[in-house]
Amino acid sequence: MFHKEGHKIILITLVIVIGCFLLVDNFITIAWLRTIVMTVLLIFLILILQFFRNPKRNTSINDKQVVSPVDGKVVVIEEVFEKEYFKEKRLQVSVFMSPINVHVTRYPIAGHVIFSKYHPGKYLVAWHPKASEENERTTVVVENETYGKVLYRQIAGALAKRIVNYAKLNDKTTQGGESGFIKFGSRVDLFLPLDTNIKVELNQKVRGGESIIAEVND
Repeated sequence: MFHKEGHKIILITLVIVIGCFLLVDNFITIAWLRTIVMTVLLIFLILILQFFRNPKRNTSINDKQVVSPVDGKVVVIEEVFEKEYFKEKRLQVSVFMSPINVHVTRYPIAGHVIFSKYHPGKYLVAWHPKASEENERTTVVVENETYGKVLYRQIAGALAKRIVNYAKLNDKTTQGGESGFIKFGSRVDLFLPLDTNIKVELNQKVRGGESIIAEVND
């Protein structure tokens, strides 16, 4: 199953690859060279298909927990001052996505969207310390009565040139439901209450909509 954001790119890529296959078959007479070129074209098509895959995820709905919004690796767990919305200290958990990860963004909690804003910006590498504040990004805050407010920020990287954000103000959200897409690698930052119970570790691999990032500290 492929994500709707990739349908046009997949179709264009398929047409190009098929056209190139026909040209190669007709104009390259050296067998080993023809095989190499066709193999490269096939690998390119497979990479595009893999990038836009949209596997079904089984989210265990729990208002006391925050699930990972994306697939990737946890690269930051630290206390920071969140400047844009909360304007106070929060626990930041960042998940870095490589080009081979699933790039669907999912809602970390159920509730309602109370803030959603797009920021144009730079395209620093996603792990750059200033990427969270200077790169192209979207900031979304979701709130529910049990957990409170969770801010997540989609951040473009050196390769990610387009962020897609479906979250609109006052939208009702489903935990694990699709909230957007980031094309070609980047990261997502989560900003959580200071007293939250973090359930992941640095360098841990997580799955969007399934891995538990944090839960209410009872």
